[in-house]
Amino acid sequence: MIADVLSEATDRMKKAVEVAKDDFSTVRTGRANPVLFQRIMVDYYGSPTPLAQLASLNNPEARTLIITPYDKTALKEIEKAIVSTPNLGANPSNDGNIIRVTLPELTEERRREFVKIVRGKGEDAKVSVRNIRRRAKDDLEALKGEVSDDEVTRGEKELESITKTHVDAIDEALKRKETELLEV
Repeated sequence: MIADVLSEATDRMKKAVEVAKDDFSTVRTGRANPVLFQRIMVDYYGSPTPLAQLASLNNPEARTLIITPYDKTALKEIEKAIVSTPNLGANPSNDGNIIRVTLPELTEERRREFVKIVRGKGEDAKVSVRNIRRRAKDDLEALKGEVSDDEVTRGEKELESITKTHVDAIDEALKRKETELLEV
């Protein structure tokens, strides 16, 4: 029973770390990365649709991304969604067939803003891991009548160790992203 609670908590924490890494990848660095644009939601015939489902994304140069829509009628909506996306600072240009997006050079001030955004995302991920720990701890407390107090205490210590491992993984990913953002 204790092993089940710990196993479930570990799985959920791993997913939280993966989500955090995924979130970090959406904050741009000096290059135009297609990952930055995949989560942009486009109003496609009245329903929000991820850009990755509406178009192919290629980056022929470091700061340029070419978006080729599968449906040419969606060009205007895709362009509108890119312009309205915060934190990109992208300048899309539409030639009737493709959208060419040129990302501006990052200034020191902009890089620092991105670091703050990434730190916020990292803190949210840590809160998520701690919430998982709290739920697992409550589950362990509920087992007190069925198993001995010593086993529950051991399980709680192991839960703390698991939590620390996952929080450290988030911190490590955060450190890598900060280094990547501040690199000129």
